[in-house]
Amino acid sequence: MPIHREALYFGVKISPVPRTGARDRFEPAYLRLHHSGELAERARIADQHLEDCDLCARYCRVNRKQTLAGVVCRTGELAVVNSWGPHHGEEDCLRGWRGSGTVFFSWCNMRCVFCQNWEISWKGRGEEVAATELADIMLNLQAMGCHNINFVSPSHVVAQILAALDIAARRGLRLPLVYNSGGYDSPEALALLDGVIDIYMPDMKYGAANLAKKYSHTPDYVQVNQAAVREMHRQVGDLKLTADNIAQRGLLVRHLVLPNGIAGTEAVVRFLAEEISRETYVNIMDQYRPNYRASEYSELDRMITDEEYRAAVEVARSYGLKRLDRRCSESWVVRWP
Repeated sequence: MPIHREALYFGVKISPVPRTGARDRFEPAYLRLHHSGELAERARIADQHLEDCDLCARYCRVNRKQTLAGVVCRTGELAVVNSWGPHHGEEDCLRGWRGSGTVFFSWCNMRCVFCQNWEISWKGRGEEVAATELADIMLNLQAMGCHNINFVSPSHVVAQILAALDIAARRGLRLPLVYNSGGYDSPEALALLDGVIDIYMPDMKYGAANLAKKYSHTPDYVQVNQAAVREMHRQVGDLKLTADNIAQRGLLVRHLVLPNGIAGTEAVVRFLAEEISRETYVNIMDQYRPNYRASEYSELDRMITDEEYRAAVEVARSYGLKRLDRRCSESWVVRWP
């Protein structure tokens, strides 16, 4: 089982506490499927997809049970986990006061040259885990009192997640699930996740196909990403919060502002406002750093400016998006008093 790096991330051990109120009355979507036997069937079908893999938008069509040759995500039959633990750096509605129960999967189905987690996504640092071990991780996060199970970079391990989830549900898992993806997800995978995932949290990285091709080697990213976000919203709707502002179900979109307008913020927020919902919860992120191979591209080789971030928040508001993450509003106040 992967090393639990809670002490490294947070410095102190978090003990479980009783949870009361509205959150205890919430039943995550997957429990109904588990009780009916449908979750086990979804896991079985997903496992078959690994033999001619279409479980992300790469469509490698490789038998991942037999070889990694030609597999973009470089992940075989078993998921690889880098680390797991309560995370207090996520959006407030996810982290709450007990943390979001994050599981960082190694490798990725994208190839972003500026990857902010390149040691995990490009180098694949981590350990393989069987379904029972991944189920143990989920249950341990629940025992720590986390508000949710947050799968980070899950697009290439949908089959492994479903197999582990059925085991964990049988053993008492009852937390909502967060699907925290790069937004490059196939309709085949999302169909298997319908009624399983409570909170979809995709990236919308780009507004223009040529830039997605250049910087993430995904020429069809915009088309795929928009279709995925539509389907995610169809499944779970706008983000719903408890009385104490903890996310229960719905869509939360992340958009990382890149230097020189490369992320295409206006196209992204226009799509969300006009084709998804003006009630979409959006986190416009300002933490870009020129990591990994960004130095090879002069236009990416710097942090964003205050003006660039201000413009991104302003354009989101101009399209009627009002549910911006609190840190967007705080940054606005701090940067522009």
